[in-house]
Amino acid sequence: MKRKLLLVHAHPDDESIATGGTIARYAAEGAEVCVVTCTLGEEGEIVPPRLAHLAAAEADQLGGYRSGEMAAAAVALGLTRHEYLGGIGRWRDSGMAGTPAAAHPRAFTGGSAVEQTTQLRALLDDFAPQVVVTYDSFGGYGHPDHIRAHDITMAAAPDAPSVERVFHVVQSESALAAGLAELRARANSPFRVAADGELPSTPDGKIGTVIDISAHRKAKLAALRAHETQLTVVDGAVAHFALTNDIAQPVPSAEYFVLAHGDGHGAETDLFGGW
Repeated sequence: MKRKLLLVHAHPDDESIATGGTIARYAAEGAEVCVVTCTLGEEGEIVPPRLAHLAAAEADQLGGYRSGEMAAAAVALGLTRHEYLGGIGRWRDSGMAGTPAAAHPRAFTGGSAVEQTTQLRALLDDFAPQVVVTYDSFGGYGHPDHIRAHDITMAAAPDAPSVERVFHVVQSESALAAGLAELRARANSPFRVAADGELPSTPDGKIGTVIDISAHRKAKLAALRAHETQLTVVDGAVAHFALTNDIAQPVPSAEYFVLAHGDGHGAETDLFGGW
């Protein structure tokens, strides 16, 4: 059986932050891996001052720039295929909840969920993955575009003919706490290390699948570096990154998943396990 994995993410960089190690691992093992990105992330804040003019309130060219970052990250991770939902530029970053960006005529969350589900289903039928990954119902941290990505994935994937399992990617509560403790002790980071409980996470008892990415952290870090408008990677005793909020975040040696659809027998350490 040719293993095929499809991941649905809201914006460029989400694939690397949440699932970069998993993508790199399965790609290196010979699986076909497709990422579907729902928007170009036009409303993102910008880290490098030299690129500040790309912002939505100025030149409004961030989305095009981020498509280039996404292409570079795809190479670093070894992606087989990358698609934008509905074609590049069809859906626009809706911004955080309560911001004016949600009123844009192409805003992802303002668009037809039926149309978006149909677009995703067409990609699922074409690529024919056995395993699909997206966010939980909270979208990981509550971003409206992440929640919409969850909604359309759960509408499109479970009854797609090829799909045997759907997983939600989450952050492990214990792994996050251990990573933050290591950052405080050893990293000497230029960024503020989050307090325990400050960043969203999932209790370990709810997590059914743990993917070891220790052999693929280098590829994940390279992909993170490709998204220079959105984050900063810090090397040193403990490699980590910070988004535009300047909060240091660890890069664990595993990525964590909750089974949302299908039989998870044998999937404790492998999304395709037990087959």
